Amino acid sequence: MMSEPLPLNPDSRILNLFRDPKRKNQAFKLLLDTYQERLYWHVRRMVIEHEDANDVIQNVFIKVWKGLATFRAESKLYTWLYRIASNEAITFLKQKRKRLSISIENDSLNLSEQLRADQYFDSDELNIKLQEAIAALPEKQRLVFHLRYYEEMKYEDMAEVTGTSVGALKASYHHAAKKIEKFITGA
Repeated sequence: MMSEPLPLNPDSRILNLFRDPKRKNQAFKLLLDTYQERLYWHVRRMVIEHEDANDVIQNVFIKVWKGLATFRAESKLYTWLYRIASNEAITFLKQKRKRLSISIENDSLNLSEQLRADQYFDSDELNIKLQEAIAALPEKQRLVFHLRYYEEMKYEDMAEVTGTSVGALKASYHHAAKKIEKFITGA
């Protein structure tokens, strides 16, 4: 008896493995192998600090493990994962600001000091200036910029992650890029 080959698409493979109660752990391991590093860097760019990113990622994968059984595949698995990761990072940042009573402006001022002290960050001046410019963006523009610039995500997939129209995302990215350019050049 020939067994049916698993699909090559990692998302389909993960979901097929997860549907088999005996292979759920194998599915989750494949999910981690496929997405953990990508999601870590997505979250890391948003929360900046390595330790914070690790905390957020841990929460992301707890939510994913709990929610995978009810995932209905109405969206792509990877956009669902990015939505969870983005929402967790945003929630973390809001809670951190509230807990520390930090305004967005003060948070941006501390950013360059954090980046210079971070052993995991390449702290050349242009990169620090770019991160400061991104941090100065409104939250939604920052998320859109991260997804498009760093993740090279298609606008259609970004729409699934953010629940925003493609047109609005394009406009948001354009405005973010212009603000970043103005911040860096001082124009």
